Amino acid sequence: MQKAPFTTGYLTEHCGDDAFGTLKGYRARGGYETARRTLKKGSPEEVIATVRDSGLQGRGGAGFGTGQKWSFMPADDGSAPRYLVCNADESEPGSFKDRLLLERAPHLLIEGILLSAFAIGAEKTFLYVRGEYGESIRSLTRALEEARRGKVLGPRALGSRFAHEVVLVRGAGAYICGEETALLESLEGRKGMPRRKPPYPAEHGAFGRPTTVNNVETLCHVPHIVGKGADWFRSFGTDASPGNTLFGVSGQVVRPGLYELPLGTPLDEIVFEHAGGVPDGRKIKAVVPGGLSMAALPAGQLDVPMADEFLRERQTALGTGGIIVMDDRTCMVRAACVITHFFRDESCGQCTQCREGTGWLNRIVRRIERGGGRFEDLALLEDLCGKMEGQTICAFADAAWPVQGLLRHFRQDFQSHVNQRRCPYPESFAL
Repeated sequence: MQKAPFTTGYLTEHCGDDAFGTLKGYRARGGYETARRTLKKGSPEEVIATVRDSGLQGRGGAGFGTGQKWSFMPADDGSAPRYLVCNADESEPGSFKDRLLLERAPHLLIEGILLSAFAIGAEKTFLYVRGEYGESIRSLTRALEEARRGKVLGPRALGSRFAHEVVLVRGAGAYICGEETALLESLEGRKGMPRRKPPYPAEHGAFGRPTTVNNVETLCHVPHIVGKGADWFRSFGTDASPGNTLFGVSGQVVRPGLYELPLGTPLDEIVFEHAGGVPDGRKIKAVVPGGLSMAALPAGQLDVPMADEFLRERQTALGTGGIIVMDDRTCMVRAACVITHFFRDESCGQCTQCREGTGWLNRIVRRIERGGGRFEDLALLEDLCGKMEGQTICAFADAAWPVQGLLRHFRQDFQSHVNQRRCPYPESFAL
């Protein structure tokens, strides 16, 4: 992976510098000063209020208010322990933003963990990392060892009275463990399957104790917000979606990579100006705005600002900010085959609508792609998606969204397959 994204901001401005990944280099750039000052002289209530006032939304896909989420933790009654869980199980296809932070800015994450744990009164953080992220795990292991030797972590973190430890946990490659309660199940040594709610993790989380789960990028914003203030953070982004975020751009673009930009940056600006547009003079056919779980948009709708309040109007969402670009050679039926195959394989199988629905979607679109489709299959797909969406313990069955989006915007591709009994896009990628 490249050492730095193409467009940097406050999160990634030093990520191209190898020294930034070391304790010495991080401290030389002012690292841990905000945590040191806060842990010695601040209060948990002040940290929560600052983050809540900043409007920081979780960057893991759901977009829930971070300060509000922290406030759900019950009052500390003196019974130990309470936990913070860092969700670094980045498995959404098209998303690779957390990987950069894990590999190039591990101490920024550790400082964010310390401040967040202080805010919610957690004595331990479980840092759950995607199992395939070998370099990320090596980077975090080195940084945690440095932090312990440097007394950043331990019984008197940064010389304060606050005690904190971070435990690194390696996942086993299950996409479903990106869902916070499935992650908690895996953390406890069981099969990763989402829990019924209530109770919520703040009441009954890791090992039955009050727990808050936050995403990597979310935690990396916290030192900047606490150090510079809520108003500073709100100077970026939109009123409803403040701050910068990392957009990962992949697919058929000239400059695939990571771009740190304010929320609300138009999608067409990201694709054409920052990522250089489509190579070989081709035209865009579709863009997925936020990871494979989100509905794709057609070329005529790329003027949308990249923030949930605007994307919802186009019947899609920001998700993880993983932008996937497809040019005019792409067969949308084949894209549907890839998408439904992934979700079929990654369903945990707990809920019937998800277990059976994802498999059924895949069988239908594969039949259409092979030339055996019928026009009634299109209505069947829509009916099936409607019976999956919002009907399961977690949001996994909302994997119906990308299929709904393809049918909404690219129905002609499906109809042409049925009419011609073959794929009408000979230059499209092969299955």
